[in-house]
Amino acid sequence: MDIAALESFVAEQFPQVAGDFTVDALDESQVTVRLNVQDRHLRPGGTVSGPSMFALADLGMYFAVLSRLGPVALAVTANCSIDFMRKPAAGVDMLCVTRLLKLGRVLAVGDALLYSEGLAPPVARASLTYAIPPK
Repeated sequence: MDIAALESFVAEQFPQVAGDFTVDALDESQVTVRLNVQDRHLRPGGTVSGPSMFALADLGMYFAVLSRLGPVALAVTANCSIDFMRKPAAGVDMLCVTRLLKLGRVLAVGDALLYSEGLAPPVARASLTYAIPPK
């Protein structure tokens, strides 16, 4: 799936998050997803909340899987481990760069680095496994 197909699929299947996330880049090795940060994504102190960062990493992995398999709505998160390494910048969008490490018949494994836009060091790192439903 290309960028337009991914965004269209999510808008149709998951309207609750449509508009919060956009795909900035996609190629064979990785996908970059943006969290369009709004007030509802912030925690006290004005930085992006942990649950919002988790959603960004999870959707980044979902897009990476769908970009290779096509529109498989029932591919689901089987495992996620996230390390919050530093405080995100206040009030700026976040980017998630996700790459698939293995795409198998029943599982996909990948990693994600989350960045505050415009800053070099990542603010979080996630390792994710997705379960792929049988055909």
